[in-house]
Amino acid sequence: MDKLKGVKAIVQINRKGILNLAGIAVLAAFFTACGGGPTGNNTTVGGGDPAEVAATVNGKAISMQEVDRGVKQQAQGQESKLSQLELAGARLQVLQTLVEQEVMFQKAEKENMVPSDEEITGEVNKRKTASGLSVEEFDKQLTQAGLDEKSFRENIKKGLAIQKLIDKVTARIETPKDKEITDFFNSNPEMFVKKRGVRLAAIVIDPSDSGQGDLTKNATEAQQKVQEVLGKVSQPASDFAALAREYSEDGSKMQGGDLGYISEESLKQNFGEQIASAFMNSSFAVGKITNAIPLNGKAYIFKLQERIEKDETLTLESPDVRPQIQQNLVDSRKQLLAASYQAMAMNEAKIVNNLAKKVVDN
Repeated sequence: MDKLKGVKAIVQINRKGILNLAGIAVLAAFFTACGGGPTGNNTTVGGGDPAEVAATVNGKAISMQEVDRGVKQQAQGQESKLSQLELAGARLQVLQTLVEQEVMFQKAEKENMVPSDEEITGEVNKRKTASGLSVEEFDKQLTQAGLDEKSFRENIKKGLAIQKLIDKVTARIETPKDKEITDFFNSNPEMFVKKRGVRLAAIVIDPSDSGQGDLTKNATEAQQKVQEVLGKVSQPASDFAALAREYSEDGSKMQGGDLGYISEESLKQNFGEQIASAFMNSSFAVGKITNAIPLNGKAYIFKLQERIEKDETLTLESPDVRPQIQQNLVDSRKQLLAASYQAMAMNEAKIVNNLAKKVVDN
């Protein structure tokens, strides 16, 4: 990542609503920047006192150590390339996210939404299993993220509590009526045109060592892994999705390598004209698996799962259209309600932002 991208990764922290806020602690396990108490790592980005109080929320302190841990993770190890101005901006953005999380966690505490130790342990074990890492490798990743077992559990506790609170707040959202579904369909015709394209799955082998539990860390290891995977996917009874979950070094591994539906135009933009042409050619059979294709420094083994030969205009009676609209409307309403609840909670909280004051004073 170059310096500009590193800055963007920091300053574009997602602040679009509480549903995403809860995901800070729930979804990314040891890659999160939020929550948790002090760990054995007392190094702050750019130096300074890690115990310094960056902000308080109703008297509860958020330390600079927590803020700088978030900056470090958002910058993906490139924080040393930030100027003092960029670092100050990144810290303020991370702190805002931490403040929002703390406000919501305190609301969850008042609503008796804090998970039990058994629930936290269950989620911890679930994360460890889903990571596919050994105990030693998982602990190593925690350390690299500036976390230990205690702070990792604290992250999970906060995330689960906030999600429980959100679920309670948004539980009263009603199922959209038929007229609402029809109106949405008529108002958004462009959403219901299935463009010519394909649905792909992929196993991605990355030779670089990204420090995120990669199975391969150099070109030699990657080449060996590619040959191993190709040998297995070529077997008649092979399960591509299972192999993707086991071998792929891409976020899609959790979905069995499924990349979803990709229009022909997107194929060209992301994979190039030649690959797009090959997948759209009827001579390339649905279900066929490719050899390893080098793309963006990685090796992709694709499986063609479906091909749409021409644009198709869907109707309300097309499969999945009504459920899709219904889910869209419900999710939008939940997002709005949860974001409004968060705004009210922020207004009610007593927040003292020492870091912001320090920036202004200096």
